[in-house]
Amino acid sequence: MQHNILPGNDPVKNTLAKNGRRILFACVPADGHFNPLTGLATHLKEMGHDVRFYTQDYYKEKVAKLGLHHYPFVNVPQINANNFEEFFSERKAIKSQVKKFKYDLEHLFIGFGPKYFQDLEAIYQDFPYDLLIADIMFTGSAYIKDKLRIPVITVGIAPIMESSKDLAPAGLGITPSYTFFGKIKQGLMRFSCDKMMFSGLTKINNRIFRQYGVKVVSGNVLDILYRKVDLVLQSGTPGFEYRRGDLNPKIRYIGPLLPKHKPGNEPFRLCAEQAQYKKVILVTQGTAEPDVEKLLVPTLEAFRNTEYLVIATTAGNRTEELKARFPEKNILIRDFIPFSEVMPLADVFITNGGYGGTLLGITHKLPLVVAGVHEGKSEICARVGYFKLGVNMKTETPTPVKIQAAVNEVLNNPLYKERVTRLSHEFSLYDADERCAMYVNDLLQQAKVEYKKINRASGVTL
Repeated sequence: MQHNILPGNDPVKNTLAKNGRRILFACVPADGHFNPLTGLATHLKEMGHDVRFYTQDYYKEKVAKLGLHHYPFVNVPQINANNFEEFFSERKAIKSQVKKFKYDLEHLFIGFGPKYFQDLEAIYQDFPYDLLIADIMFTGSAYIKDKLRIPVITVGIAPIMESSKDLAPAGLGITPSYTFFGKIKQGLMRFSCDKMMFSGLTKINNRIFRQYGVKVVSGNVLDILYRKVDLVLQSGTPGFEYRRGDLNPKIRYIGPLLPKHKPGNEPFRLCAEQAQYKKVILVTQGTAEPDVEKLLVPTLEAFRNTEYLVIATTAGNRTEELKARFPEKNILIRDFIPFSEVMPLADVFITNGGYGGTLLGITHKLPLVVAGVHEGKSEICARVGYFKLGVNMKTETPTPVKIQAAVNEVLNNPLYKERVTRLSHEFSLYDADERCAMYVNDLLQQAKVEYKKINRASGVTL
């Protein structure tokens, strides 16, 4: 099969769609990776592009509701947030943040890269896409760019993890120091981390790259995610990122990239007794954390029978059991509540630090109380504390007393509301869909010119 011509230029097989180009979306099978891409995918579809989605069967119905064609995982196991510990049972026994982070990088990301590529190469036979758009942790991207000669855009659905001379190593949730001695300390930490934490993972990744004929680039295994693609569309704005003097020129801030949301027939309403409560607290553990004892239960314990109204969303985890356990009038427990409808009614947001939920909370000017460590959440929570957008409790299992103290701090100190309101205003200056569409169009035009030059040099007639 020839991959040395620009996809879409074969007059027999690759006739372009009349209204646009062929774009394939791909993502790691987790809500925090899938949901942020949905709004962009539908926006590009509405612009006339032929947009399709490659992801696990778990999201097949959601993809169909977006009006998009779904390509399933074939060579990649059908792993998702609800069953991945069945595939990797040993992961549950790992308690160390560093060891769990390394385990996830090796088994859930690096190891799947070649399998993603096998699926994407097969999809190309049916749908010769002009562009791949994937979440930043989708490790099939590097293979597509090098092997199929197709431009690739990744979407930063988490804080920027690429190393910087101005920052501590990514993944550990360490906030920056810009003093002379602070920078020296961070430099030593980066050196040690690259040699001890990332060295083995980078060697594994590069060995697989060489095996598949993919060009190796400099940097550790996280840096590669940013250096093997054409563009990185970073969800968020500079105000929620640490200052770095060596920002990768491929990175474009696009504002908060939020999921496609269709309001229900009935807007969410608080209970009739709302007026009697002093403040409204919204709490969630996200969709990927089934253990309600980590954050939901201690929060409900902290504020049962108080002057605060507590709204808890469980993502379907033990909802009825929690309702029976916490029957107090000031507690409202639901499987799901559209955040865009409930957040304007709340005064503080307690969360385990999922990136999408955190950005949405900031958008709605909600001061935050965060409790997350694993799956990259330590980096998100560290930024919340560093920028004074709320309180970072620096644990996944806070006590009711600690939660109560954090909430009282956020509600009684006006600094948090001021900072989150300021950042919300910065968010409002960015139209994520329009910015993304502009960058997509620019890259497609650039790629078309570049590949024409390559094809003419190789004697291919267009």
